Amino acid sequence: MHAVVLGGQGRYAAARAGLDELLRRERSGPVASLASSTRASLLRQTGWHRQASAWDGRALAVLAGVEDRDRGLLFAAARCDALTGLAADALGCGRLALGWQLLGRCQEDLMVFEDRVGAAAVWRQRVRLHWVSAELALAGADFGEAGRHARAASEIAERAESVRHRVKSDLLLAATMTGEPDARPAAELAGNVLTRAERHGLVPLKWAASMLLSGVTFDSSWEAEREACELLIRRRGGRFNV
Repeated sequence: MHAVVLGGQGRYAAARAGLDELLRRERSGPVASLASSTRASLLRQTGWHRQASAWDGRALAVLAGVEDRDRGLLFAAARCDALTGLAADALGCGRLALGWQLLGRCQEDLMVFEDRVGAAAVWRQRVRLHWVSAELALAGADFGEAGRHARAASEIAERAESVRHRVKSDLLLAATMTGEPDARPAAELAGNVLTRAERHGLVPLKWAASMLLSGVTFDSSWEAEREACELLIRRRGGRFNV
């Protein structure tokens, strides 16, 4: 969780160091899987989808030896994180069909886990499933389907305690609104996301919001904001795949 928080702030070097230490102690099982998935997410946030897929594949593989009696909430969280991560990696590599296939597997598992442990216990996994579904739909130019998933993610996140999940869900919703003839609603929501991301120190989300604003408003000041975020992320150990 410490590494997740650091990653949300764009403190990638510190997050990697914590995860590496954890992975030296945990070689298999749900904790090792979650650490590997988190390692993958740090790579994916800066565009390294192919490298991230190796970590997500490892996250799924280290769960293979977990006995049925030990497949509780932590196992459920780890398996769903690995599958949604692999789907996001596939999206970043242009393999949309594979991404949907992996999300289908995650959906099946998640329904079983929700019946077993309750939907409230795996809300984060459900939000992430909607996030990647929205991103895949956007990549396929299906703005209606993307909007449906983004709104579902926002509704679930609104009932949860994670500010970051609320902000990211609204960022995705703003992205789905760019398919509408009037760009002003998308720009307004993206501006709100940027303000909240800045308030809570969520530099990667502020960076993404500034890119979206630059695209929908054609205002060069947002490009300067994006560059400032990139500089800060690099100083904190992030390396962009450009």
